[in-house]
Amino acid sequence: MAWTDDRVELLKKLWADGLSASQIAGRLGGVTRNAVIGKVHRLGLSGRATSSRSSAPRPRRSHAPRPNRGPGLTFGTRGNVALKPTFEAEYEPVPAPVAELVIPLHERASILTLKESMCHWPIGDPTEEDFHFCGRKKDGPTPYCDHHARMAYQPAQARRRRQAGG
Repeated sequence: MAWTDDRVELLKKLWADGLSASQIAGRLGGVTRNAVIGKVHRLGLSGRATSSRSSAPRPRRSHAPRPNRGPGLTFGTRGNVALKPTFEAEYEPVPAPVAELVIPLHERASILTLKESMCHWPIGDPTEEDFHFCGRKKDGPTPYCDHHARMAYQPAQARRRRQAGG
């Protein structure tokens, strides 16, 4: 529908009264909200009437801490939840932390005695006197023994394992 002089005048009046573009489009009929916005910009209309809303900022809602939820509710469920069951099916819980080993004194290694075949897992604070490395025998390409490798490397998620497998 074309913009006649009468419709343009009604648009200017409704815009000055503070109506939204959607409300104006509904009153005019035959035009969309975007058409109203475009016409307002082409006419150079600004200076809208103040709305009925208060000029004071809205108070922020305080969010009480939520209890720890299960794995399926880790992320909010807003919008389309069509993929949510897929997410829950792929979720793998993080393995429980492995208890720290007690390394016998004869197996502990300092930076000077550390060799390629020894576990490089640091134990303690490097600024302290009793800082040392695990020093146990390691197997494979990792710099750690089996125990510390389990702590350092998380298992691949099921989705990544499926992609790698084919």
